[in-house]
Amino acid sequence: MPPVVRDLSARLGYERVLVSGPAFEAAALVWNDAVRHRPVAVVRPLDAAGVAAAVLAAREQGLPLSVRGGGHDWLGRAVRDGGLVIDLAGMRRVTVDAAAGVATVEGGATVRDVIAAAAPHGLVAAAGTVGGVGMAGLTLGGGYGPLLGRFGLAADNLLGAEVVLADGSVVTAGPDLLWALRGGGGNFGVVTAMRIALHPVRRLLTGFAMYPLADAAAVLGRLRELLAAAPDELTVPSGVGSGPDGEPAAFLAPVWCGDEAEGRDALGALGLSTVASVTYPELLAQFDQYAAGGRHHAMRTRSVPAHTPEVVEALLAAGRSRTSPLSGVVVHHFHGAATRVAGDATAVGERRDHLMVEIGAVWQPHEPAGPHRAWTDDVWSALAPVALPGGYPNLLRPDDREQVAHAYGANAGRLREVKVRYDPDGVFTATPLPS
Repeated sequence: MPPVVRDLSARLGYERVLVSGPAFEAAALVWNDAVRHRPVAVVRPLDAAGVAAAVLAAREQGLPLSVRGGGHDWLGRAVRDGGLVIDLAGMRRVTVDAAAGVATVEGGATVRDVIAAAAPHGLVAAAGTVGGVGMAGLTLGGGYGPLLGRFGLAADNLLGAEVVLADGSVVTAGPDLLWALRGGGGNFGVVTAMRIALHPVRRLLTGFAMYPLADAAAVLGRLRELLAAAPDELTVPSGVGSGPDGEPAAFLAPVWCGDEAEGRDALGALGLSTVASVTYPELLAQFDQYAAGGRHHAMRTRSVPAHTPEVVEALLAAGRSRTSPLSGVVVHHFHGAATRVAGDATAVGERRDHLMVEIGAVWQPHEPAGPHRAWTDDVWSALAPVALPGGYPNLLRPDDREQVAHAYGANAGRLREVKVRYDPDGVFTATPLPS
């Protein structure tokens, strides 16, 4: 029995420390089935004190440490080879203070957990579209989502945090640490609880339209004009993928968060023939099929200013050349409230109107990875001449050095200072930070 297992078992109980068996195997898996890391042990604490014990034990034994929330990071950084995994699956409670418009969210809660807890009160959180993603991981890395135009990034809605630091102390994040957590990733400690803002919204309007690539240039070109004038209530993800017949197609997937009559007019202007009124939990359910586990994934990201002709051509070329019918490019719309947050108010580096391009290759486990990974690299390279500096930290690889260097803009220096202050030995490694 490894010493760390003996130590933690004595402190927390043997049932909370896993080295084998079905529960261990499940915790060692992540959403991206192409990643197969093997930890020494998985610890499942029930509170911040248990997390602190795990942090100290890993440090005493010289083990790499990782934190598993939703396990959706595509690089599998939630599970480190030969390390100790702190699995927060036993810490998923969400408490809603409807009068204050605030949710207290434990570190292991998923987007689905948070949205489901808020919905009965007629409230929503600024979150994403994949219910199984960890709310903490989404928020700490920025957090693009369908309500971004009206309520900003998930990080912009982070009000407070309880954090276990590298020395095992449990603290309430002060101004500097909270600033860094709002976009700087899980690089400063283990967030065991967060306070996030909730907003009064009962229903959303959504629609979905697909177009053959022959029509896509005109559709996306017109979309550029519409997005430039889009109100805060309208956020329009778009992209390229496969149509029902398996052929490449472009798509629009707008979400309206506001007055229903105005929303129907706005979505009608996008050319959507079918518009549905849904709750946020229902919206999440619509995307479950696209986020299924058990598949292999590779991702790259770029940020671009708009659907310029060069960007549109790169997207169409990506659709034509994709190596799997499961692969595609999702273009996230950044505008509205998210652009009106001061550049130095959070660690987020890019506050201009822009499009965040998520290049995702998806293939089955029996297929060779090479062609699919090469496709993501090719699309990423094609967008380079028209890309903005930096990129979305939650999707960047550690070796994307040039993008990482610019990902936090003018905030990079302050972010490095906070890292040195709170984690001088580099115990926590999550999304990449500039050196």
